[in-house]
Amino acid sequence: MTIPVSEVVRLCKLRLEPVAGEEALQQAKEIVAAVIGAEPSALAVHSWVQVTEEQMSMIGDLVEQRLSGQPLQYILGEWEFYGLPFYVDERALIPRQDTELLVETAISMIQQRGYQSCLDLCTGSGCIAVSISKHAQTSVTASDISVDALELAQENAALNEVRVTFVESDLFDQIEGKFDLICCNPPYLSKEDMEHLQKEVSFEPALALYGGADGLDFYRRIANEYQAHLNAGGALLLEIGSTQAGTAAALFAAKTSVLNDLAGNPRVLVVEPN
Repeated sequence: MTIPVSEVVRLCKLRLEPVAGEEALQQAKEIVAAVIGAEPSALAVHSWVQVTEEQMSMIGDLVEQRLSGQPLQYILGEWEFYGLPFYVDERALIPRQDTELLVETAISMIQQRGYQSCLDLCTGSGCIAVSISKHAQTSVTASDISVDALELAQENAALNEVRVTFVESDLFDQIEGKFDLICCNPPYLSKEDMEHLQKEVSFEPALALYGGADGLDFYRRIANEYQAHLNAGGALLLEIGSTQAGTAAALFAAKTSVLNDLAGNPRVLVVEPN
């Protein structure tokens, strides 16, 4: 027995609506496409394709995992970020579209200013470091306190065929030398934020989420230490929470500016001390 792919997508959408809401259709397409080996955007063109019983069983298992609250990205095991494929699992934070603004800004600075070196702190999956290395001519170093996250980041560097130097380090503790550009998407959720996490976010590592009581602990440490690792004329790029622009900027005795994401929310703090 086989079922047309269009009908399978429809049924999956109905089942996913309680957890995915308005994203149910897209998530249904992602799951079905992953199982039958197609691109989600191509399903409409291939609506006549028949899904086998074995494939239906696999799709059902993935839908059940999503209904349990697991993030779709972890279920699929791979996700796109800045046009590149990345392995994703519980070892690191899921790459999010919001972070693409930081990557875009970094690449633009490297190209316009001729920066020769870049450091990515709290690299996690490596999405920032790998994307910069793929799209800009510069030497990239990436660090994380988590050995598991570094292993995942190394896998993603290999997947995208880029060269990145990885260092196990708690922020700057094991970092040697200076860089033209320093990037970081640090943990910035407050204690209150952590107490009200969406269920699917609770599957992600707390180490990559919790930024102290007010969410600013990592920004304070970076503000105290970054200048010892930044070359003259260099810049620091930090992802921030949508309500943290003023408080984070106030920690830096330097010229700062804030860039908004596509939703109009403050997302990247630019620090230029020289």
